[in-house]
Amino acid sequence: ITIQANYLAAHPQAKVRIEGNTDNRGSREYNIGLGWRRAQAIQRFLEQHGVMANQMDLVSYGKEHPVASGDSESSWQLNRRAELVYEGQNG
Repeated sequence: ITIQANYLAAHPQAKVRIEGNTDNRGSREYNIGLGWRRAQAIQRFLEQHGVMANQMDLVSYGKEHPVASGDSESSWQLNRRAELVYEGQNG
């Protein structure tokens, strides 16, 4: 993630969407909140490394966008994540 921070800090026109995700355990409301906190943690890290707040958008999908199906620790671990999605920028 430090590489991402360095890129964003060096390219102030670049924008990124930080998507917080969770595993399928817990209520929808709980997981939306957890995904939001996960995205905010990444945002704080990026800001500490010189990325401007206006370069970042945050969203929480909670458990709605799993990358792994199943009810095992390995599936849950893959679904607990934050993803950085670069938004239409040049250069």
